[in-house]
Amino acid sequence: MELRQLRYFVTVADEGGFGRAAERLGIVQSAVSTQVRRLERQLGVTLFDRTARRVALTGPGEALLPQARAVLDAADRTRALAAELAAGTAGLLRLGAVHGPGERMNRLLRRLAQPAEPAHPAGPAQSGGAFRVVLRHLPVAERLRAVRDGELDAAFVRGTLTAPPGTELLPVWQDPLYVAVPAAHPLAALPALSLADPAGLPLRLADRAANAPFHDLVTGALRDAGARPPLGPPFTGLRETLTAIASSATPSWTVFYEVTGLPTLPGIAIRPLTAPPPTTWLAVPAGPPTPALRRLLAAVTADEPL
Repeated sequence: MELRQLRYFVTVADEGGFGRAAERLGIVQSAVSTQVRRLERQLGVTLFDRTARRVALTGPGEALLPQARAVLDAADRTRALAAELAAGTAGLLRLGAVHGPGERMNRLLRRLAQPAEPAHPAGPAQSGGAFRVVLRHLPVAERLRAVRDGELDAAFVRGTLTAPPGTELLPVWQDPLYVAVPAAHPLAALPALSLADPAGLPLRLADRAANAPFHDLVTGALRDAGARPPLGPPFTGLRETLTAIASSATPSWTVFYEVTGLPTLPGIAIRPLTAPPPTTWLAVPAGPPTPALRRLLAAVTADEPL
């Protein structure tokens, strides 16, 4: 059974004759008659009573007509959805996320949720397709591996990175870094700090195994600044680390990205870092982008700043 045969059957039923159906379909009448006959043989039923004066549906034809319409409607919706997927107006984007400024990510997600202009004007069949984003929070190394292995379509990453084989790193934006010191320390009086300012204080920095790109970013920036601070207890979570800095008898400091706004804790002073802000990258598979990835790239590079 072919979709063409079902379409001819439905058209003959709608038009009430083979000649009018052929005219509507833009083909010769013999082609319509031949395909409907083949459909009848394949189904083992007669679909039309044919006389010299009229063509009418038989009982089996009446019973099968709604099913034939449903099959054709489903085929039309499938074609429409395939066109939307190819154009990026529908589909699924699996995106690896970073812990970063929440409003920036919210704006990006709102932009991705906006209906895209269809590649072709909508026809009578509507696919009902939608563009969905699934966010996954994974450690940096796992994020990059997931992009390489096709488990993620793209992933945001930060720090000092080398693209794994089969992936590319595209610069998308810059996020400033901040320094936290005890509020009672003389450095708290400064409006901004360089990495060299608190160099005599122990630095609370996460172990490299916990976040190699960020660890390498900070240690590389310290080398460039000529600063070699002693290492204090390792950075754990942001709030836990800030609380430890505020309550410890030994002054220490840490450096971090903004996540959901700058925290406010008693005994803590947070100052912007004067060093150039590091780049946030979008890790993508090497090669031509998929329609879903093209839509993400358009949203990231839109005129409105993220």
